[in-house]
Amino acid sequence: MSLIQIIYVSQPFGFDQAMLNGILMDSRRNNLRDDVTGALICRADAYLQLIEGPEVAIRATYARIASDNRHADVNFLFGEPVTHRLFPGWAMRDDPARSWMWTQAQVAAGAIANATRPELLAVFERLKAEAP
Repeated sequence: MSLIQIIYVSQPFGFDQAMLNGILMDSRRNNLRDDVTGALICRADAYLQLIEGPEVAIRATYARIASDNRHADVNFLFGEPVTHRLFPGWAMRDDPARSWMWTQAQVAAGAIANATRPELLAVFERLKAEAP
């Protein structure tokens, strides 16, 4: 099976805990069904997400996210084939921005959009290392 991994960023639309809980519930249900794993780093000004799995499933998942009205300005950052998953045991790991290295001002100035793939992967690798 061919695996791909993508990273995207979006702006939450109407961010609150109830909305975030809904996103996590929906994504975990869909991801279990579709063999998708990953992590969502979330805060009021941005979502940064890594998803991985079979190419067809990842493309369908990303299309759902891009059309979800809980996300605004969905921006595809990186995508490429991988040989193994970073989050094999997580239908959707979530992190309330503890792993972030950017301030709100830096995010507003484009820090995520201008980050390299290795810089973004380092954020997700730290999140994986913190997992129980």
